[in-house]
Amino acid sequence: MSKVGFIGLGIMGTPMAAHLQAAGHQLFVNTIGPVPEVLSAGGAQVCASGKDVAQNADVIVVMVPDTPDVEKVLFSPAGVAAGLSGGKLVIDMSSISPIETKEFAKRIEALGCDYLDAPVSGGEVGAKAASLTIMVGGKESAFERARPLFELMGKNITLVGGNGDGQTCKVANQIIVALTIEAVGEALLLAAKAGADPAKVRQALMGGFAASRILEVHGERMVKRNFDPGFRIELHQKDLNLALSTARKIGLSLPNTATCQELFNSCAANGGKAWDHSGMVRALENLANFEIGQKV
Repeated sequence: MSKVGFIGLGIMGTPMAAHLQAAGHQLFVNTIGPVPEVLSAGGAQVCASGKDVAQNADVIVVMVPDTPDVEKVLFSPAGVAAGLSGGKLVIDMSSISPIETKEFAKRIEALGCDYLDAPVSGGEVGAKAASLTIMVGGKESAFERARPLFELMGKNITLVGGNGDGQTCKVANQIIVALTIEAVGEALLLAAKAGADPAKVRQALMGGFAASRILEVHGERMVKRNFDPGFRIELHQKDLNLALSTARKIGLSLPNTATCQELFNSCAANGGKAWDHSGMVRALENLANFEIGQKV
């Protein structure tokens, strides 16, 4: 058993922390709002600040929404850095800026501690099933130290490279996801407007080269009109903003990523920032003045 700190107990963080607790690790937790009953009932010790978490734990996991949130958790006056002592390990599992991540890592390492960026993919379903994909940046020695914890939360666990490379991998993942959602949306919209049954078109495509997890899961959402969030549009907007801002800094054009961001922006402008990201299809439907499932 080890002493693990966990900061950020949202829809992803709570089940991730619960897996660590179920494996016998002592948890020291801090979050906005009340600590979920599943953790407090299991013996998690509630801490008043990130500093308190860091003073009690040997490994500190951070799982919060965005770059400014991570910076605040780590470096505010009562933040994690204020409670660290040499030899501890900080793991940021949020999805944030690769460039800022490198600076955060330098500041933590200057305190005699190790730092890993380890963003995840798989959403709430993957967090609950402990089947997340975990993309890690940092030193190999720190990665090996963290691996037993990662294996309690995920299945596909890869040390991508140095600090920041895990976040870069996550940004790349989100580009692929967004563009594939857009492609599935266009395909099913074309099929429906042409008079074909979009549910049967999706079923047929699942057996061919166009098959994908997104066609399977999000294609079904589009057909069944189920846009309750598994992963909210506003969070995917944040991730694509990271992709586009990073691309600008390194002199790279990402034209189709920019298009997908504009489609998400259209959804948000129409009250859809909390829709599941498969709801991007609604922006395409607005452009077509036609909805998947509508009779021709």
